[in-house]
Amino acid sequence: MKDIYQVIKNVRLSEKATMLQETNNEVTLEVDRKANKLEIKQAVEQLFDKTVIGVRTANYDGKQRRKRRSDSGRTNHWKKAIVRLKEGESLDLI
Repeated sequence: MKDIYQVIKNVRLSEKATMLQETNNEVTLEVDRKANKLEIKQAVEQLFDKTVIGVRTANYDGKQRRKRRSDSGRTNHWKKAIVRLKEGESLDLI
């Protein structure tokens, strides 16, 4: 298993993530692209000391960006994990 601090990179805060947290008790995280669901579950349980019921993941490609005339590039590819916590437990990330 990877180091738990390498698996979880960042918290994704958006309107949809806030709605999921309020209604379904789910937390949205940005994770390492090579991490699988079991590693994500273990990292959340060890780091935050919460019980995880399920994990859903989605891979996102970086967007094309352009500067000035013909200078083009991409933003980084990233992976999102939506983690469902046990009923009654919450995670205050703000």
